[in-house]
Amino acid sequence: MWAQLIKMRLKPGKDMTEVDAQLRAAEQPGSGLVRSMAMRDQKDPSQAYFLVVFESEEKARAREQDTRRQEGLQAVRATMAEIFEGPPEFIDLTVVEEWTG
Repeated sequence: MWAQLIKMRLKPGKDMTEVDAQLRAAEQPGSGLVRSMAMRDQKDPSQAYFLVVFESEEKARAREQDTRRQEGLQAVRATMAEIFEGPPEFIDLTVVEEWTG
C-alpha cells in the first residue's frame, strides 16, 4: 500500500465539507483508492489534512492522470481556492504496517 498526506490551511470561517463532497463525486471506480480521511488539527483548527491510502503508488499516479476524474476536479479546484490559503503540501508515504483494532 501507499499513502499521501495532504496538508492545507483553511481561511478563517471556512470548512472542508463542500470540497470533501466534491472529491467523493469525482472518484472513479477501480482507482485503487482504499480509504480517505479528512481531519483538522485540534489545537489549530485552521490546519486541515487529507490522508488518502491506495493499493499502490502506481495506481495513485494513474488516478492522477485519469481524464474522467480531471473533469470532476475542476469544481474542486475552484472550491479549494476559495477555502484554503495557499497551495497544499503533499507528503508521500510508504505504508509499512496497518493495524485495526
